[in-house]
Amino acid sequence: MKKLHTVLALGALLCLGAGPAAAQDKGTPEHIKAVTARVDGAFIRANAAKTNDWPSHGLDYAETRFSKLDQITTGNVRELGLAWSYNLESTRGVEATPLVVDGIMYVTASWSVVHAIDVRTGRKLWSYDPQVDKSKGFRGCCDVVNRGVALYQGKVFVGAYDGRLIALDAATGQPVWEKDTIVDKTKSYTITGAPRVFKGKVIIGNGGAEYGVRGYVTAYDAATGEQKWRWFTVPGDPSKPFEDASMAKAAKTWDPSGKYWEAGGGGTAWDTLAFDPELNLMYVGTGNGSPWARSKRSPKGGDNLYLASIVALNPDTGQYVWHYQQTPGDNWDYTSTQPMILADLKINGKPRKVILHAPKNGFFFVIDRTNGKFISAKNFVEVNWATGYDKKGRPIEVAAARQNEKPGDSIPGPFGAHNWHSMSFNPQTGLAYLPAQNIPLSLMDDKAWKFNENKPARPHAALGWNTAMFINAEPPKSKPMGRLVAWDPVAQKEAWGVEHVSPWNGGTLTTAGNLVFQGTADGRLVAYNAKNGEKLWETATGTGVVAAPTTYMVDGKQYVSVAVGWGGVYGLAARATERQGPGTVYTFVIGGNAPKPDFVQYRMDKLLQGVKYDPAKVPEGTLLYVSNCVFCHGVPGVDRGGNIPNLGYMNASMIENLDKFVFKGPAMERGMPDFSDKLSMEDVEKIKAFIQGTADAVRPK
Repeated sequence: MKKLHTVLALGALLCLGAGPAAAQDKGTPEHIKAVTARVDGAFIRANAAKTNDWPSHGLDYAETRFSKLDQITTGNVRELGLAWSYNLESTRGVEATPLVVDGIMYVTASWSVVHAIDVRTGRKLWSYDPQVDKSKGFRGCCDVVNRGVALYQGKVFVGAYDGRLIALDAATGQPVWEKDTIVDKTKSYTITGAPRVFKGKVIIGNGGAEYGVRGYVTAYDAATGEQKWRWFTVPGDPSKPFEDASMAKAAKTWDPSGKYWEAGGGGTAWDTLAFDPELNLMYVGTGNGSPWARSKRSPKGGDNLYLASIVALNPDTGQYVWHYQQTPGDNWDYTSTQPMILADLKINGKPRKVILHAPKNGFFFVIDRTNGKFISAKNFVEVNWATGYDKKGRPIEVAAARQNEKPGDSIPGPFGAHNWHSMSFNPQTGLAYLPAQNIPLSLMDDKAWKFNENKPARPHAALGWNTAMFINAEPPKSKPMGRLVAWDPVAQKEAWGVEHVSPWNGGTLTTAGNLVFQGTADGRLVAYNAKNGEKLWETATGTGVVAAPTTYMVDGKQYVSVAVGWGGVYGLAARATERQGPGTVYTFVIGGNAPKPDFVQYRMDKLLQGVKYDPAKVPEGTLLYVSNCVFCHGVPGVDRGGNIPNLGYMNASMIENLDKFVFKGPAMERGMPDFSDKLSMEDVEKIKAFIQGTADAVRPK
């Protein structure tokens, strides 16, 4: 039975006969029903004129995250203070953008739990838990996160981690309809992205390319949940009829000798979607190949459409219109699922309708959104796989970049030069603001790879990963970097930048008050001058921030909110703060003086010592650790742990009794897999030897 909590005190008073005037009180079910029922396409377009509300994921259909509110400015931002904080009761990553309409906020926590909050008081209106099976948390690559909901005609739509799309009554949180979006339940599909609603249809993609799935995007009727259309991102088995002409076209760019369909092909559309109502086009960013190594999925080469592409679809039918592929023949997990922004720019003296996009591969793209034609691209971070793009919009590859015979740094690596963290665009400054980064990784082809073959040393293979590559077989040589970049998309150059202490910083918000807001990995929310990057204000958030802030008006006051909770794939095993706490929504207003919630010191025991082990078992234990443990727990004693603890700093008794935790252990209710069918007792002894042996090796350093 699904868990549903409601806190509707004012609604209860109405039921008991509090007079009709009370029905107009803000935050009552009647009020919520009235203000959310009017949210539709016309409302979203009208709101874009003043942006008093934040009714959709990127604020508007163009996903600009540019607020026209200017009550908070460079002149008074120093007076921002906390209005209230709200406990999301989660310990894993929080990546959601809160939606707000007339003071009613909808935000998600980890495990796809939805919260409705009264902005005027900070109190819970209701919460809804879709009861995702936590023992299946390992079926997603990158934490059990959720990036938010969609709101349309009185319903809240959430994509649950396990692949369900659920419609909730916006006033009560009660389920209205539910659809399982997964075409093949034997595969590890997940949903972490926020749905969008275009023309009465709820649009959702999915994740899972590392696990061997085929990507697709589906549209459901917002009122009934009826499936309206589905578009696959890559072709299926060529011995069967293709779904449409776009799949037949794509199949010509794949080598069938690699039997790419057995490993799914990938291309999962797990995050970005945007919509141009004037052109009647919706835009989808597609993901990486499955497996990562093109030499295995398509041995004779080929562009492998529609991997790592922006694809335009007709939102009425799901029919393919055009595409632009940013990384042909993706070989590095260079997804194009990063947030895109629609803008109107003057380029070479002519007005152009464009898409601004900074995907994982390190280049900032400007393309024509009417036809997908390439306009320009320039790297916004250091890259070593290409020297640029030619006039036709194809990358000029460095020949050695695909020769993965030996371990070598991929720059940027699979974490991306820019990941899902939202960017924003301010038409007043003409600048886009994006979190840039480098997280060092070395890659090498696994020549003996076979689909779903679980062998020690294959990264996360015991949990279903299929990369056909060895990761960090030798330590990477590049340096980690985190940076806020203000980018001029017309001149294709950086206008200003701010160095951060770590990668994996939060998404951005920009405003007509000449401000840029961003949360950081080291636990701050910061406001900058949008023109020059001068830091104007900051406040501590207790733990790292990865989600983007929002801003809106309620009863004549401008508020700024951000959902805080360290996590995501990098945040599983690494962090940049010494404090931690539950997922929290912070809401700020000029003159606010509410007390901040308590966060506690990260719990870390001393470096592991005293676990008895056989040193001869360390080499085999190393390989087993790589295929079962490393992506969640990091390297013992080297990493410090993120929202999942590092095993090199655990209490010795836990490591001594490791079998009690890996075989149907108590942490399964928090997302720990059951390794009963993956490891033997002898395997566990070898892993224990690696953990203690590694701790002993790093102790002198």
